[in-house]
Amino acid sequence: MTGTGTAITDTPPARRVPRPRADALRNRERIVTAAREMFVEFGPQVPYDEIARRAGVGNATLYRNFPERPDLVHEVVLSIMGRVTEIAVRAAEEEGDTFAALRRFTHAAADERIGALCPMLDGAFDKDHPDLTVERERVEEAVTALVDRAQRAGRLRPDVGVGDLMVAVSQLTRPLPGTACGTNFEQFVHRHLQLFLDGLEAPARSELPGTAATLEDLRRDSCPSRTS
Repeated sequence: MTGTGTAITDTPPARRVPRPRADALRNRERIVTAAREMFVEFGPQVPYDEIARRAGVGNATLYRNFPERPDLVHEVVLSIMGRVTEIAVRAAEEEGDTFAALRRFTHAAADERIGALCPMLDGAFDKDHPDLTVERERVEEAVTALVDRAQRAGRLRPDVGVGDLMVAVSQLTRPLPGTACGTNFEQFVHRHLQLFLDGLEAPARSELPGTAATLEDLRRDSCPSRTS
């Protein structure tokens, strides 16, 4: 302590953590985008050098960002969840008709190939990771808001739940055995999603068996099979 009563400490000033450069962030984003596309086309075991080639980066850059394959799978899943959340939020903000917002979200979410990726990535990453839990909650909140708004407006039949919607998106975007994810598959998906959506509009033309599927139902089986 000095003569003036001021305490002297040996604590060094806090070091500033450098922010990633813009080009490094762009490379990381390109890698995740390429991996997402190639996981759909070839599965999650696609060689790293193929992912790097499609992303337009060197193998060293890929390994520097994602040293282990589960790290890359984790980031792809986060990316998909984030994109689906953004789709739901933008649909709610930009569509005046609540059912139009739900329809827009459903078709755009299908383009993310959720059903094709889900069974391939199941078990390849830690589903209970805090990052994934936070992102999952954001997705659920955004999609639930779309469903609730449409039901309150009388545009969506009241006997369906968020789980019903997400099961349909997951199952209809999962390729049948022996088929690929090409243009014809995309047309098939959107055609049948529209048929499904037509059945969701109020007033309902029939009474549905069973009870509405909830998000809790989906958590019990995050990748429902076509036969479940």
